[in-house]
Amino acid sequence: MTQHSGHGPVRSTAHGSVRTLDDVDQALVHALQIAPRAGWNEIGAVLGLDAVTVARRWHRLTETGAAWISCSPSPALAATGQGLLAVVEVDCASGSLLTVARALAELPHVTTVEHVSGDRDLLLTVMAPDLAALTHWVTRGIGAMQGIVATRTHLASTVYTEGSRWRLRALDRTQIARLADTGAPRTDTPVFPLTDLDHALVGALSTNGRATYRALADVCGTSPDTVRRRLGRLFGAGMFQPRCEVARPLSEWPVTVILWGRVAAGELESVSRAVTGAREVRLCAGLTGRNNVLVVAWVKSLADAQRIEVRLAQRTPNLDITDRAVALWPLKLSGHLLDERGYRIGGVPLDVRTAGASWRDPEDTP
Repeated sequence: MTQHSGHGPVRSTAHGSVRTLDDVDQALVHALQIAPRAGWNEIGAVLGLDAVTVARRWHRLTETGAAWISCSPSPALAATGQGLLAVVEVDCASGSLLTVARALAELPHVTTVEHVSGDRDLLLTVMAPDLAALTHWVTRGIGAMQGIVATRTHLASTVYTEGSRWRLRALDRTQIARLADTGAPRTDTPVFPLTDLDHALVGALSTNGRATYRALADVCGTSPDTVRRRLGRLFGAGMFQPRCEVARPLSEWPVTVILWGRVAAGELESVSRAVTGAREVRLCAGLTGRNNVLVVAWVKSLADAQRIEVRLAQRTPNLDITDRAVALWPLKLSGHLLDERGYRIGGVPLDVRTAGASWRDPEDTP
């Protein structure tokens, strides 16, 4: 696997593949979903294994693209004016879909790219520092790309749950509680302005969420002690969100379904909170627009993709599902590039700042 260099996409080549997760692999992935940066001694103690065994197991999973750990800025930053999240629908000209999708997947501020069924060809999740940068990119960046016919942009007003909170269920309550105590403790530190070092750290962690303090220091041009202190503050304030992902065919939930819905403004929060209680739900966000709720769920089959609507209707009868799609090929997930099966094949370091800067015209520069 090619190691992160700090510049440009990171590619990896898997030799062979993991086709199933045995009980130990499932327990390991679940443990890292709870405590993505915990030491192997700590993980091993909870799983009843030695550190060498769990490290070797994890190396095999990452080398084959079966599992990986990433990191992204928290939606909480939006409340302080330090970024926003948008969902962009893209319609492509005939024959250009794959070329367009791959070009978009290489952009550091486009965190997710999915080829989906239904009334749009691609669905993107995009980070931007502000509305001006997002507008600039949508109109002069993606709007000028050859092969794109039309786009529609929706802003995420509130994110009620997202992928870092999704879990396998391989551990018991005692193990979960022990692992929860090993993670970076949340503090009362309020969200604070991000520095250039912070952006560099999240970029490096986005492609390797378990990178050591020494490796991060080398990439970011600082000392390991500085990295350790800074990450302690960032994780403590909930500004960075590490997450452990698993290739979808190995999760027993291989089908991604995307639902758009509408609910009365006064009931948006209560309905969205109820939606997040469904095990299948990976993302629930409030949107600005005619459809004000977006739900992304992992389900077991295409038939189950229809049943999830029934289950959500039972939970939230006031939610009117107005549109739906199935992800045919998620090309990129939280900065990581995936093959047609859903296995990781590389990564693009995240950088929210590139949404405006990469497309800025010379005459726009003061």
